[in-house]
Amino acid sequence: MSDEVVAKGGCLCGAVRYEVRGALRDAVACHCGQCLRWHGHHASYTAVDKDELHMPDTSALRWFASSAAARRGFCAHCGSSLFWDRLDSPYLSVAAGSLDQPSGLTTARHIFVGEKADYYELTDGLPQLPRGMADQWSGGASDEGTN
Repeated sequence: MSDEVVAKGGCLCGAVRYEVRGALRDAVACHCGQCLRWHGHHASYTAVDKDELHMPDTSALRWFASSAAARRGFCAHCGSSLFWDRLDSPYLSVAAGSLDQPSGLTTARHIFVGEKADYYELTDGLPQLPRGMADQWSGGASDEGTN
């Protein structure tokens, strides 16, 4: 684990702030039904090793058990969606929009396009997977599961 901060981020009101001290995976746009309802639109997530995400104050962070296998982290004050945590994974998905800019990320692919809402089209030419991913991102966080 590195002590060097490679990215910072947080919620809309600033009550939850975090630092990433490791490699971030490129963003993945998730179009699953849960992300559509949680974010009001599709969601873009990066990922990091759980040991490489640091929060000086977690008092405003809350978790919602969105399934038996995963939970979603959000700010109790402003409601910002921040994290998706697959409970059996060493990686934590971080809402890409919660990162301070510039993030340096690019979008790598779309997942769960079989659940995509009908009011938008995907025309960027990136790979589109009907479900989630099971491949590994070399050099850091995994693409296991959905986000």
